[in-house]
This record gives sequence, C-alpha cells and structure tokens, in this order.
Amino acid sequence: MRLCTIAAHSPINATTAVKKTIRATPINITSRQPAIVRLLLLTLALPAVLAAQDPLEIIRRATDLDQRNTEISRSYTFLERQEQRDLDSGGKLKKTESSTFDVTLLEGSPYRRLVARNDKPLSSADQRKEEDKLQKSIADRRRETPEQRRLRVAEWEHKKQRQREPLKELPDAFTFKLAGEEALNGGIAYVIEGTPKPGYRPKSQSTAFFPKVKLRLWIDKHDYQWVKVDLESLDTITFGGFLVRLARGSHVTIENARINNEVWLPKRAHIQGSVRIALVKVMRGEIVYTFSDYKKFQTDSRVVTPE
Repeated sequence: MRLCTIAAHSPINATTAVKKTIRATPINITSRQPAIVRLLLLTLALPAVLAAQDPLEIIRRATDLDQRNTEISRSYTFLERQEQRDLDSGGKLKKTESSTFDVTLLEGSPYRRLVARNDKPLSSADQRKEEDKLQKSIADRRRETPEQRRLRVAEWEHKKQRQREPLKELPDAFTFKLAGEEALNGGIAYVIEGTPKPGYRPKSQSTAFFPKVKLRLWIDKHDYQWVKVDLESLDTITFGGFLVRLARGSHVTIENARINNEVWLPKRAHIQGSVRIALVKVMRGEIVYTFSDYKKFQTDSRVVTPE
C-alpha cells in the first residue's frame, strides 16, 4: 500500500491575500498509517476469522472436503495390520494376535490378501491357500460380463459413499464447542468437542449410535481435514447391525495422515473397551488397525506373485 500525504492550507486574511502566497504544508501521517492499515485489514478479515472460529462451520467445511479426499484415496494400495490384545480381569495383557493384509485394486475393486500372521511370513501351506484364492478371484473377475463388472465396482463405490453418510448428520446430531488448538501430525489442529443434541433422531442405521456417544475432533487448520477422531460411548452401542457391540465407556479413536501432500488417509484405528463380536465372543482389551506402505497407481494394479 502506497503512503499518501494530506495538504493542509493555513487560513488566508483577505487583506493580505494578494501580497502573500501561502504554500501547502504537508502533514506526514506515516506514524499513524500502520494503525489505520491494521484496522482496515482486521475489518476486512473479520468475517473470515469469525467463520474459522465457528466450530460448526469448521465441521461443515471438513465434511465437504472429505468427498474429494475419498475420491483420491481410491488411487492407493496399502498394508493393513489388525492386532487384537486380550486383557484378563485384572487388566493385564493375556494374549496378542495380529494379521497383515495387502490391499490392492484388482479388476476395478479392492482385494485383500493375507501376507503375515503375528508379524511372521505365512507357512508354505498357508501361502499356497492364499495363492489359490487369489488366482480364483482373478479368474472369476476376468470372466465377468461388462455388466457384472460394472455392478461389482458400483457396489464397492456405494459402500465407500455409505461410510461417509454419518458425516452429513454431524451438524444436526451434536452441539459443538471449540476447545482450543493442538499441534498434531506436523501441523496445528482445531480441537472440537461434540455432545449429543437432546431430541435428535437418527436418519439412518449408520447413525443410530450418535445419541449414545460424545466426540472429540481434531481438524487441520490448513487443510481442514480430519486428523483425529475420538468417540466415547455413553451407553452400549452397536455397529454393523449386531455384529459388533461396545460397552459403555469404550473408546474408538481414528487417526489420519497426509500422504504425498495430496490426500489424507487412515494411519491408525484403535478400539478400546469391552467388545462383543457377533453376540458370541466377548473380548476385553484393544483392537488396533494400522495402515502403512501407501502406494499410488495410475491404472488397475495387478497382483504378481513368484512362480
């Protein structure tokens, strides 16, 4: 912004006007200019500042951007490790088991292949079983008609969209409060707390648990992407019909990370508490999912195994 000067003229007596010429005396306002500029910039930026501090607006912006994030994520393969930690009644670790899967795109939709158990390579017999399953899946998918392939890929894409459905109801289901900011995952994130709104009625099965949980959200200030989500159950809740049931006081925590400076993808998911699976198996402990080795591809990936 260029500086300006104001010309101030002294009063001229009519009787001496012809005899005397009064020159304009510039008044330098350089010392006042920064304050004026700061006030002007603050006035112009105030609506954006207030919007950025509104937790509901932050949530809505993150939800809108998540759609693009979901589309880009389809271009990545990765390793998924599942670990189950069982605790005894005293809270001590009793048993740990893990499985690692290679997830890639096979003929238009994902394929998960078991590659390790308890962080050790599969036995020769198990490798043959996985190889047989892979070859059968390749053959089955390549024998599909164009319509069958379209339906399979569409079903996968519909599943991805269905996983986003709960995000759309967040503004209606919760009362949000900005709890501050926190350094997280290499950046600064808004920290937002959400409590269930009285009288809220879920619009779908995927959000039926909303009235029974409270949330704590971390949203990156630069990208407005979900960095971390922590869900605490206020009552017994179920997922996937009755396949998974969490007791009161259980926590589900999901962490994301920026990949290739273009997309945010899952880094870790942690379920802690008392879990009942398929109404039969009761587990007290933790289930941890970790995602790593993300690789981007341009076209369909082909799973290649040594002969």
